[in-house]
Amino acid sequence: MSLSNLHFPEVDAGIQEVITDEQAQFFIDNGFLIIRNVIQGDELQLLQDQNFQLVEKGIAGEANDPDFLYRIRNDGERVYWRTEFVIDKQDVNKVLLGHPFILRTVEKLQGNNFIATWDSLVVKVPNNAASVPWHRDASVPLGCTDPRPIFNVDFYLDSADEKSCLWVIPGSNHWDAEASQLRCSQQGFNFEGAVPVPMNPGDVILHNIQLLHGSPEGDGNALRRTIYYEFRPGEVEVEFGPHTLEYLTLKQQVLLACIERRKQAPYAQGEKPYEYRPSGALAVSEPKRPETYRVPHEKYWRAE
Repeated sequence: MSLSNLHFPEVDAGIQEVITDEQAQFFIDNGFLIIRNVIQGDELQLLQDQNFQLVEKGIAGEANDPDFLYRIRNDGERVYWRTEFVIDKQDVNKVLLGHPFILRTVEKLQGNNFIATWDSLVVKVPNNAASVPWHRDASVPLGCTDPRPIFNVDFYLDSADEKSCLWVIPGSNHWDAEASQLRCSQQGFNFEGAVPVPMNPGDVILHNIQLLHGSPEGDGNALRRTIYYEFRPGEVEVEFGPHTLEYLTLKQQVLLACIERRKQAPYAQGEKPYEYRPSGALAVSEPKRPETYRVPHEKYWRAE
């Protein structure tokens, strides 16, 4: 299918409980899916306010905090780029992880044993956006033939126009490693075969970790903040990693605690809460209050 004929499904979390089969197939085929109106009202305002505190801290320069990361622009200027482990840092981000539309959608695509893994805030600083070259977020574990996608849920707290939005190459999640590497190794930001994905505050993109995506360096851009929550099928993690089994248990407890927090949030009243019911080897016998919401990956890497 040519890009000019690519039909973007109209997914509206305000009127749906979960994505449809047709919308799920678009995601499987193309590697991304746009979902409108996921976050609204008081929740969106709280997310904007509380996460702006992280942006201010990042712009001020947190050289001694390993959770704050920076990029270098073409002119050599160092600019704030992202913050890791944002579920731990702001209460509203904990509540966001329990969003029922998103979790029902993750279950539809990955099954009931999914694990919430990475959580980050990615920022384009106003009038000073650093380039994010074409890349894949990660590789599918070596030897894994499970067809279920590993993907990120990208929550947009601000508008993103063509000066600040994500660009994607539809279907590139199916490219082999050689084709992907060839595109990523090209100089400059080549727009061939790519489409922009403008977003409104409160909208979400699902994107496969194998999808080629990025954004060019920009000037004149507005502030753009995006929260990224990654999800992986639990069975894939059990067999292939990269995390240990202990990590999976800890992250299940974090997810369950965040779902409970959402049930208590004033702005989530009236929702049908998501029920996380993993089964088999990943069944949770008794939920426990997590000792921390920051579960560092490097502490739980599986031995080679």
